[in-house]
Amino acid sequence: MKKRPLPTSRIFLVLIFIFLYAPIALLIAFSFNSTKSRTVWSGFTFDWYRQLFQDSAIMSSLWTTLTVSIFAALIATVAGTFAAIGLNNMRRRWQSPLLAVSNIPVINADIVTGVSLCLLFVSLGAVLKFELGFGTLLIAHITFNIPYVILSVMPKLRQLDKNLVDAAQDLGCTWFQAFYKVIIPEIMPGIINGMIIAFTMSIDDFVISYFTAGSQVQTLSMTIYSMTRRRISPKINAVSTLLFVFVLIMLLIINFREVRQEERVKKQNSHHHS
Repeated sequence: MKKRPLPTSRIFLVLIFIFLYAPIALLIAFSFNSTKSRTVWSGFTFDWYRQLFQDSAIMSSLWTTLTVSIFAALIATVAGTFAAIGLNNMRRRWQSPLLAVSNIPVINADIVTGVSLCLLFVSLGAVLKFELGFGTLLIAHITFNIPYVILSVMPKLRQLDKNLVDAAQDLGCTWFQAFYKVIIPEIMPGIINGMIIAFTMSIDDFVISYFTAGSQVQTLSMTIYSMTRRRISPKINAVSTLLFVFVLIMLLIINFREVRQEERVKKQNSHHHS
């Protein structure tokens, strides 16, 4: 029995995946190479990972990255959730343009956002007497993370039955009690997804951090960039591999949660129809 040839679309799909992931696969493979060669495989080793965790500059920048990412994700989640609730309660003629404005940092080029925030901080710093550093880096990360939280929370708010809040208040709840006992549990999946996305975006950011961190603070991506300008060490392969694996795990968690939420919604709808 003759095998059917692959359709052209599938061939292109395979080629695209090879083009996208072959360089990453090569980077991961050579992070375990026993020599510094980037072309010849000499044997398997974990030495570069051990050296990575003994490098004070890399570990310091990793700690800075994690600190900024955690704080930025938490603050952006709170601010983005309240912003999404405010936008959801607006009239349509005001909601649509404000949503479009809030989405600008998402579709805007990172270098435009980075340069504009840098100019803002430098101008304010001249008046208020402060310099670029950890504070400006944190504010920049919060700024570009908030739209991602809004985009995650808004669909959950639109699915929310507005009569639930009125019913809770009729049963004796104050507005605040109805808010944290009814609204928050209903939109919690969107809030968590938004927080995970914000954390992932902060971990992954380079361009905006480069323009807003100043000379005293370095994130992990900035440290990797400075290492590549001097010489390409296998430790770069190791730290890039760990970053790739971490971001991949975060994306898998987000997608897994979204699939489970869709299945839960389908089950609820089927129960209602039955």
